[in-house]
Order: sequence, then C-alpha cells, then structure tokens
Amino acid sequence: MATLLLKKLLSFCTTIFIVSLLIFFMFNILPGSPAQAILGIDADEQQIKILEEQLGLNQPLYVQYFDWIKGVFQGDFGESYKYRQPVTDILQDRMPVSFSLAMFSLMLTVLIGIPLGIFIAKEDGKLHSVALSILTQIGISTPSFWIGFILIWLFAVQLGLFPTHGYVPWSESFWGAVKSLFLPSLAIAIGNIAIVIRYLKNSVLDQAKQDYVRTAKVKGLSSNEIVYGHVLRNALLPVLTILGLITADTLGGSIIIENVFALQGLGSLLTTSIDSRDFPLIQSLILIISLIVIVMNFIVDLMYQVIDPRIRG
Repeated sequence: MATLLLKKLLSFCTTIFIVSLLIFFMFNILPGSPAQAILGIDADEQQIKILEEQLGLNQPLYVQYFDWIKGVFQGDFGESYKYRQPVTDILQDRMPVSFSLAMFSLMLTVLIGIPLGIFIAKEDGKLHSVALSILTQIGISTPSFWIGFILIWLFAVQLGLFPTHGYVPWSESFWGAVKSLFLPSLAIAIGNIAIVIRYLKNSVLDQAKQDYVRTAKVKGLSSNEIVYGHVLRNALLPVLTILGLITADTLGGSIIIENVFALQGLGSLLTTSIDSRDFPLIQSLILIISLIVIVMNFIVDLMYQVIDPRIRG
C-alpha cells in the first residue's frame, strides 16, 4: 500500500507540474501584450515598453515561469494587472463563495443522486421508475444556466422562498448563507444528480446479474440485505469515477451560474480577468481550479483502493 501511495503521489506531483507549464506558456504565447490591454489602445510604444519592464514581461518566458512558480510555492501569486493588488488577497475574498457553492452542489448530488439511483434500480420496470428515468434524461440535457433561470422564476420570484441573487457570508448568517447558495447549487447539481442516478442504476442492475447475488438469494437474504450488504459496494466503483469528473464539471458550471445569480466568486472573477488579459489572475485561477480537480481525482483513486482491495494488485 505504501508503494502504491508513493506512485500515486509521484503521478500527482508530475501532473501538477505539467499543468502549471501548460497554463503559463499557453497564455503567454498568445498574441498581444497585457501592457497594451492595461494602458489602452491610445498608449504609445514607449509607455508599453516601460510598463512591460515594470511587470517583468521583458524577461525570457522560462525566467517568468520560474519566478511565477517560485512565488506560488511561497503563497505569492503575483499582483493583478487590473485590480493593482496581490492576487492572494483577491482570491481570499472570492474563494469562500465558490468553495461553498461547489461543496453545497456536490453534497446535493450525493445526498439526492445515490438514494434515488438505488431506488430506481430496485423499482426497475415500474411506472414511477420509468417516469424518474425520463426526468433524469431531461436533467442531463438541460443546460445549468437555463435551470438557474427557471429556479429563480419559480422559487425566488413566484414563491419568494429564496433571494434572486447575491451571497450572504456564513459568518453573517448561517440560514442566510444556505438560502443564498441553495438555488445556484441546485442549478449546478440537477444535471449531475441525473448522471449519478443513471450510472448507479445501470451499475446496480449489472451487479444484480452476478453469481454472488444469486447465491445470496439462495441463502435467503432479503432484497435490502443483498443490495446494501453486497451489491452497493461493487456498484459504487463506477460512480466514484463519475463523481471525480462531476467535480470538474461543478467548477466549470459555477463560472456561468455565478454570473446568473450575481455571485462574486472565482467564476465571475475569471470571466472579468479574461476580458482584461489579467494574466497573473487568470493563471492563478486556472491553477487553483486544476489543483482542486487533480486532488479530487487523487482522493477518488485512493477510495478505489479502500472499497475494492483487488485493484491494489
């Protein structure tokens, strides 16, 4: 297990290094100068040259990369071209919004998706199971931003149960934070819930055809004992993979949803920083999002080993 963990950590570090290289060089080989974007179209060449020297943009790319990555390891992501303040300070202001949104959305996905997936699999072929399967197809095919608009119209405008926009910090009001995050989290989660339900249903039905299930039936075990005691453990393996991918989708979906619900998180920040070619901010945001996705996949990979020890071999 120790050797396996060491291999996983080595692969984890290598992936992060390659991702950091791609993020830095892809943005810096794009045509156009950030100094030009900061100063505007009326700036002359001399002004652009002076600003590039001040920002260190006249250095070779590999020097800029090592300066950037060295700063990242020290917790210094540089200074935003647009906001003229440390990127770290900006991220600290925006991170709680996106982190809360992503965690809330993943929690809804797991708490709703897994029980419903098991229920539909156990009731396979019955009318209500077919109806729920059709709803999952609709959930998968409907864009999250459109679901967001429908949720705002129904639960915020018509029923007045939730705010239409904005974020209330947890430190200010627990229920205020829950109410401000519920609709945007649900808008992201609905599609993911539908995906988890379909994968889990198919996985449970596939496991139900295995010999060990027939043996359990012969021994006189009840349907619930077979599903929760034997089938679910094997059926959850493909779902774990999907949850890793859903994490990336959740972070991607939050970019649009934060704009729909006027949440000042990393997604809306990324949109504005791309418009202004704010490279230190863009690079830091994408690095953090990539890091979260890689860490989640690393955790999912380790959970595989725990749930099914045969994989270690």
